[in-house]
Amino acid sequence: GCSLDNQLVYFPSKWEGDGWDKQWNLPIKDIWFNASDGVRLHGWLIEAPKSPALLLWCHGNGGNMIHRLENIAELHRRGVSIFIFDYRGYGQSDGRPSETGFYRDAFAAYDFLADNRHLAPERIILFGRSLGAAVAVELATKRKAAGLILESPFPTVASMARVHYGPLPFKLFVRARYDLIKRFKDIDIPVLVLHGDRDRIVPLALGRRVYEAAPEPKDFYLIHGADHNDTYFVGGEPYFQRLLSFIRQATSATPHQGVP
Repeated sequence: GCSLDNQLVYFPSKWEGDGWDKQWNLPIKDIWFNASDGVRLHGWLIEAPKSPALLLWCHGNGGNMIHRLENIAELHRRGVSIFIFDYRGYGQSDGRPSETGFYRDAFAAYDFLADNRHLAPERIILFGRSLGAAVAVELATKRKAAGLILESPFPTVASMARVHYGPLPFKLFVRARYDLIKRFKDIDIPVLVLHGDRDRIVPLALGRRVYEAAPEPKDFYLIHGADHNDTYFVGGEPYFQRLLSFIRQATSATPHQGVP
C-alpha cells in the first residue's frame, strides 16, 4: 500500500554548517557507527567530567541533532554527559526513516556505548523526547539501563493522529505505530515522565496516559507554561534540578538488592 509516513510522521532536516562545538563551547566528539542492517549513523558524544551518568538521547521526529544543542549545553553545564545520535535519514546519517529502522539505530547507539566506551548499564540513563520516547522504551525492553526519562511522550501514533486529524482511518495509510504503552510490561527500571501543560503538539492528556501506564517506580513532573519544544527553556532551573535528582537517584541505586 501507499504509505504516507514520510509526509505525516518524519520531518528530518539535512545537516548544515559546522563548528558547532565552538559555537556552543561543548567538547563534541563525532561518532560514526553502523546499525545492524549496515546503515551508517552519526552521533555526538559530549562528556562532562565526573558525570554521574550518561544520557543516551533519542530525539523527536523533527530536525536533527543540531536543534538540540541549546538543551544539551544546559545539561552539560550542569555536569551531565550525553550521547545523542541522528536516526537514519536525519542529519548526516544514511538511510530512510522507518519505525524498525529507528529501533535498530537506538540499539546500535547503545551497543556503541557498551562496547566502545565500556559503559556499564548502571551508568546509562535512557532519554526519549516526543516520538523518541517510544524509541527509548523499546530500548529499555531489550537493554539494561539505570533509568528511563520520557519527555512529552504519547502512547501511540494513532493517539496523536486522533488529536490532529480527527477520526480518519489513519492506520490504513501510515505504517508507523510506535506503541509505547504495550512495551511497558517488559520494563522494571525507574521512570520519570515530564510534560508541558501548554503542549499544542502532544496534549498533556497523552503524556498523563503514558505516565498512568508506566510501571513503578515512577514520577511525573509538570512543566507549567511549557509548549512542546520549549520545555527546558520554560522549565528553567527547577526543571534541570528535577532531571539531575532523577539521574543521581537512578544511578546510585543498586537494583534488586535489599536495603540492609
